Amino acid sequence: MAAPGGCRLLLRLGRRWLSQEPAVPPPPPPPPPPPGPLYPPVVASHTARSKAARRRRLEHFQRQVHEAASVEEKLRLYGKLQRPKYTVHPQTFALNADRWYRSFTRTAFVPGLPAEAAEEPGPAEEAGVELGALRSLACDALLQESFYQKKRRPFLYRDQEHTPGPFVTQLVSSLAASLCGHNPLLAASSLDLNPEVNYYWHHGEEVVVHGHRKGRVDPVRFQIDDKPHLQLRVPKQLPEIVPLESDLGDVPVIDHKPSKLPLFKKQYENKVFIGSKVSDPCCYGHTQFHLIPDKLKRERFIIANLEDQIEVVYRANGVASLFAWTAAQAMYQGFWNEADVTRPFVSQAVVTDGKYFAFFCFQLNTLALTAETVKNNPRKNICWGTDSKPLYDVVEEGSVKGFNDEVLLQLVRFLLNRPKEL
Repeated sequence: MAAPGGCRLLLRLGRRWLSQEPAVPPPPPPPPPPPGPLYPPVVASHTARSKAARRRRLEHFQRQVHEAASVEEKLRLYGKLQRPKYTVHPQTFALNADRWYRSFTRTAFVPGLPAEAAEEPGPAEEAGVELGALRSLACDALLQESFYQKKRRPFLYRDQEHTPGPFVTQLVSSLAASLCGHNPLLAASSLDLNPEVNYYWHHGEEVVVHGHRKGRVDPVRFQIDDKPHLQLRVPKQLPEIVPLESDLGDVPVIDHKPSKLPLFKKQYENKVFIGSKVSDPCCYGHTQFHLIPDKLKRERFIIANLEDQIEVVYRANGVASLFAWTAAQAMYQGFWNEADVTRPFVSQAVVTDGKYFAFFCFQLNTLALTAETVKNNPRKNICWGTDSKPLYDVVEEGSVKGFNDEVLLQLVRFLLNRPKEL
């Protein structure tokens, strides 16, 4: 009978022994969160004229564009605010317009073409291209428009639509069709006739001098409205020519107002457009073809003793048109002045009056051209270009005399340009 009592005693002693162990202290409670502000932060008014208010409006606009759900929405927000802007015409009679256009677009001009675009492909047969067949295509297109067809006399200042325009259209379409077997990119390309190209951007600052906003500091707004004769769009991007940070020349610094060029201000829709919608698979540019208008023919400059301005017309056209087209392509990929490009964008252009041809290559290295972003931006856009050269001398008695194979070969090199993986 004593055994059960002894067990109870041992259990009691065990409990007492266990209870005499030092207990682990519980963790301290977390500190209470700091009390929130009783009142919302004091910020500048959206409608005030102070610098803080202007900065807040700008930050709100940039945040909206950054958070846009799609490229279409980003482009809509980017061009939402309409103010008077300078309309830039790529084909202009203004003297030395190419220097002004390079200043507006932060572009360095390099005479000649880059090595990749100017290198000889060896004999044409080595590249799989029959030069004789291509020369025959070009001569047939020229004779068809200038000799075989009996055309009426063109209207005043419409000569470029009479013979040069149809000739360039037939020449480019024939060459592109013939070279599709040597460049798979051409087979998947889209050829646009008389497309519309637009680009809107800011560069520099100015003080508003008229109206109810007099005295405010505004960005200087520009828009290029271009209409090339033809353009080739492709689904894959052309390869870069030089690295993104390359510095191959100086950008002209012009301290005068653009109205001294002259440029004129208008207020209308701000538009960024490459000639197709954002959803188009051919969203990269390959080559543009521009026709010099009849009012800018070289004969008119020679009569006015302005021979030095003949090549200026070609350069200004090449710089402005290629900047607008290439920058719009970059914006279609989601880049803009507050989110600069992370890779170069390359496009080509041929500027001609039907007889003389000039070739240009453009590499877009930056979109950050506003007064705030340009301060710490070492990048420059680069444009390579040649002087104009004649494709032929004259068309007489049903034959083309003095045909220039060098110009034709350069045109073929442009059309054969493609990404390295193809």
